[in-house]
Amino acid sequence: MPRISSTRRLAAMQAALAATMLLGGCALKAPPTREELAAAAAPNLKPPPQWQAPGADGGAVTEGWLSAFDDPQLAQLVQEALAYNFDLQVAASRVEQAAAAQRVAGGLLYPQVSLLARGGGKMGGDPSGLQGAGIFVNWELDVWGRVRAGAAAGDAQYASATLDAQYAYQSIVAQVAKGWFLATEARMQKELAERTVRDSERLGSLARDRLRVGVGDEFDSAVAQANLSTLKDNVQNLDQALQQSQRSLEILVGRYPGARLAVPSDLLREPPPIPAGLPSSLLERRPDVVAAERRVAAAMYRTEQAKAARLPAISLSATVTSVSSELFVLKERDNPVWSAGASLLAPLFLGGQLQGQVELRTAEQRQAVAEYGRIGARAFGEVENALSAVFALDARNQILRQGVLENERAVTLAEKRFQVGSSDMRALLQQNLALYAVQSTLIHVRTERLVQRVNLYLALGGSFGPSTAY
Repeated sequence: MPRISSTRRLAAMQAALAATMLLGGCALKAPPTREELAAAAAPNLKPPPQWQAPGADGGAVTEGWLSAFDDPQLAQLVQEALAYNFDLQVAASRVEQAAAAQRVAGGLLYPQVSLLARGGGKMGGDPSGLQGAGIFVNWELDVWGRVRAGAAAGDAQYASATLDAQYAYQSIVAQVAKGWFLATEARMQKELAERTVRDSERLGSLARDRLRVGVGDEFDSAVAQANLSTLKDNVQNLDQALQQSQRSLEILVGRYPGARLAVPSDLLREPPPIPAGLPSSLLERRPDVVAAERRVAAAMYRTEQAKAARLPAISLSATVTSVSSELFVLKERDNPVWSAGASLLAPLFLGGQLQGQVELRTAEQRQAVAEYGRIGARAFGEVENALSAVFALDARNQILRQGVLENERAVTLAEKRFQVGSSDMRALLQQNLALYAVQSTLIHVRTERLVQRVNLYLALGGSFGPSTAY
């Protein structure tokens, strides 16, 4: 028993020594601040006080942008995509992988405890007859911060994966919304082409009636028939486009792509103006930008981990064992046996492997910084482009609405002139095609206005729901 007491005192002294060394160990280097990182990654990119594109509202970016469209069908499709989209399942699995890696790296901070037990005897096939159990404890003193740097890298990588998944959720919701608008446009374009076909059939019938009563000519009838064939072919193309847009949406929400999704016959009303916030807050709001920032931190910690790996590793160990035998009498000894000790492992020559690891991690850190700059610049560009597009499309929408009214009046006048014989069928058909073209363009501009609104919501980093459930 005296030996046990002395061994325990030794273990207590070594534990105290370990605590002292840990407290005096090298502190981890803090990652750069957002301002420092932005200056290093994009020194030539200076965000202005306000957005440069016209029409930007400086109010705070609002959450829950999906509700601004007030469309229950769209909201239902989004919920379906969140539950069944395959890309989101991949993103979720990456978060799970990062969480597991985080636990692996963090587990090295604690003592490693193992149990070894064995049994023996004549019936067990072991001629030694030894049996017993032992508990083995090993704890690496993280004097140089290698283990802590690895754990911090795991934390940063997990945060990055979570933010990437968050941005993936936002992107999928945006794709569903844009796909819904594009599918609606495809249906509207098809229905417009079908109305134009009916108008062309009526004009062809009018040309044949004039020919029959002797006030028309065969050329007008041939021109009307040729125009009708072209318009019918356009209807077929638009029907194919509608089916493709339906299938794209069905794939997004995890359905079989059978082009069976019901699509509305008109576009949604345009939401109110979007508060765009300030450029200075974009880098801290967009999940993909913040994820890139966390990847820089992870790369920095891995570099510190590689540097610390060149230094000696100091470990404490302790064991308690109890061994017995039924076949022979062991030499008189204390049982159980306690022991404690320490070890030092210093790399002397590894052929440049450790320095190579440092250089590799340093290069990865530079890459992460460059990626942060690239993603940040892209974020600013996406906001400015979306703001500019929304402003221009709003102006075009007003012009085209007026153009539709003017072309409708021109078609009415051209038809009257043809009926009284003061113009031929070709002039009437040309005016009819002009009306069709401006109506088709107006539908496209209305759709693009909604699409660019979604692009702006996504670029600003606002969430699609009232809470960040993703």
